[in-house]
Amino acid sequence: MSETTKTRSAPGTGGEAVYFFGGIGSLIFWWNAAEGLGEHLVAILKSFVWPAFLVYQALGALAQ
Repeated sequence: MSETTKTRSAPGTGGEAVYFFGGIGSLIFWWNAAEGLGEHLVAILKSFVWPAFLVYQALGALAQ
């Protein structure tokens, strides 16, 4: 019997990398804009929801 190995490739894995690096970039952006402990905590929260900001601005631009 010959043994074969199966490789798995998941569709959409490139998008996950873009999302990851976008999140890191967002964290760096908001972190640099923050001053003080409270703003740094808000910066972390904003970096988690950056796609919502992006979609909101994109849809706002399309509406005009």
